[in-house]
Order: sequence, then C-alpha cells, then structure tokens
Amino acid sequence: MNRAPDLTAAAWRKSSYSDGGGTNCLEVSDGHSGRVPVRDSKRPDGPILVFGASPWASFLTYVTK
Repeated sequence: MNRAPDLTAAAWRKSSYSDGGGTNCLEVSDGHSGRVPVRDSKRPDGPILVFGASPWASFLTYVTK
C-alpha cells in the first residue's frame, strides 16, 4: 500500500511562480522522500494533493516553458 506522508508538522512554502497578489498561490512541502505534497494557500486546512517526484518534475518542466 502507498501511504501518504504525515503532514501534521509539515513546513510549507509558496511557489516562486505564485502571482504575489494572494489569489493564485500554490504551496509545497519539501523533504518527503520522493513525494511532493501540494495545497492551495487560501485553504491551508483543505485538501492536500501528493504527487510523485517524477510526475511533479514533468509538470514543472511543462509549466515553466
């Protein structure tokens, strides 16, 4: 079974690509062994998506072109 990391004490940082206006902010948490937790900064208690490191890297390559 693929278990989600325990994120109760996770440190979050805003994406460097956020617009700075507070309306389109994505936060990620580093250091989760091959996984990248992602959340909406406007809803810190809302859902968290956890991506594998490889798919996340592919996504970043696509959106930063």
